[in-house]
Amino acid sequence: MDEYISFEQIPFGSDNFADNPEPRCPCVLLLDTSGSMAGNPIRQLNEGIKTFRNELLEDPLAVKRVEIAVITFGPVTLESDFHTVPNFGLRELTTNADTPMGAAIAMGIDLVNKRKQEYKNHGIGYYKPWIILITDGAPTDSWEHAASLVKEGEEKKSFAFFAIGIEGANMKLLKQISPREPLKLKGLMFREFFMWLSASMKIVSGKSPGSSINLLPPTGWAEL
Repeated sequence: MDEYISFEQIPFGSDNFADNPEPRCPCVLLLDTSGSMAGNPIRQLNEGIKTFRNELLEDPLAVKRVEIAVITFGPVTLESDFHTVPNFGLRELTTNADTPMGAAIAMGIDLVNKRKQEYKNHGIGYYKPWIILITDGAPTDSWEHAASLVKEGEEKKSFAFFAIGIEGANMKLLKQISPREPLKLKGLMFREFFMWLSASMKIVSGKSPGSSINLLPPTGWAEL
């Protein structure tokens, strides 16, 4: 019973490790905001991110454990560093420039590595981080180094990397970057994708760090 009381005394979605010693489940979104995403795609993406947050807010464990960070490209910008769900807020994303995907992936992996070190420094447990790449094109910068970082990280089980291609994405090239099979989004079903992602995060954060997880099948939003 004491455990239950102490758990409930944790401030709602606090980012502070002293106030919220719950293990963390980090998720980085790498979002393509190049010119080709203008119009309906970027609108649907913005709506999808709001759905992601709202769905997670309904789960009391996910609220305390899931941390979200967002990097957009291009140009490569850290839109939001890691925050627990209640403290995660994002400006309305707009489109411009090219597609420096390689630099965005490298920044995302670096962000994850630094956050994991912060967890260790504060004695906070953590789940394997997720890095989600969403793009409708192909890199306009060098991507080979980023691909090697992804491969190395996946082999060491340092993180799980997921590549999601929107209409127009170079799926062959995404296969060269991601060891895990890239998935293609049906139309602009961002909302459905983010509902799948939030459901997956709830499952992960509801278990103990290191537990084996059976991922939900990507039905309803992916071209299988």
